[in-house]
Amino acid sequence: MKLSVIIPAYNEIQTIEAILVQVQDVDIEKEIIIVDDDSTDGTREFLEKLNHRPGTEVPDKNVGRLDITNIRVFFQPRNMGKGAAINRALREVSGDVVIIQDADLEYDPRDYLRLMRPIEEGRADVVYGSRFKGSSPHRMLFFWHDVGNKIIAVLSNMLSNLNLSDIETCYKMFRTDVIRRITLKERRFGVEAELTAKFARLKVRIFEVGISYFGRTYTEGKKINWKDGIRTMWCLLRYNLFK
Repeated sequence: MKLSVIIPAYNEIQTIEAILVQVQDVDIEKEIIIVDDDSTDGTREFLEKLNHRPGTEVPDKNVGRLDITNIRVFFQPRNMGKGAAINRALREVSGDVVIIQDADLEYDPRDYLRLMRPIEEGRADVVYGSRFKGSSPHRMLFFWHDVGNKIIAVLSNMLSNLNLSDIETCYKMFRTDVIRRITLKERRFGVEAELTAKFARLKVRIFEVGISYFGRTYTEGKKINWKDGIRTMWCLLRYNLFK
């Protein structure tokens, strides 16, 4: 199975190269599709060096530690949000399976193989990587973030009749033919709730797998805040209760 790794990126110059190296180190056939969300910190300029379109000549296929032959980069005309970047990337995927990968170092690409196993075995259509299950390493951070995530998960489960432990996880892996049946509307972090609600509506087979998690503080670049939590709850109501 070929994996399409889609990476929304906004102002991640400190981590973007490192995460791409980690993704490329995973021993699986893959393509990497990056969407820069109008970064202003040098991320855009770095990604311009990596941009390679299949079928075009590559004078030097390596940029630093990266092989650019399986990387494509797209640039948003203005800052439009994570959901819009995901939507843009989904138009370009050619793999059998897709995973969303944040551009920071909070999630470990070595978990890809564990997430893909239920899909390869024909048991799952969608797999969520849960930060709250399993024995993998987890950095301990904010109590109120944890409370907020649990409230959101309970509300989502009540509305969708699922029993997921972590709907806000970045690591959502899904078969490409499944995501083709969904039209995404959310432009920012509400996309996490929208995806969950729409997967539930399709009645696809959803699995959860425990993953490692190395969360960042706000001084280290974390971007989500309480306003995004309020929007997420609104999206849960909107996309679960209304078509």
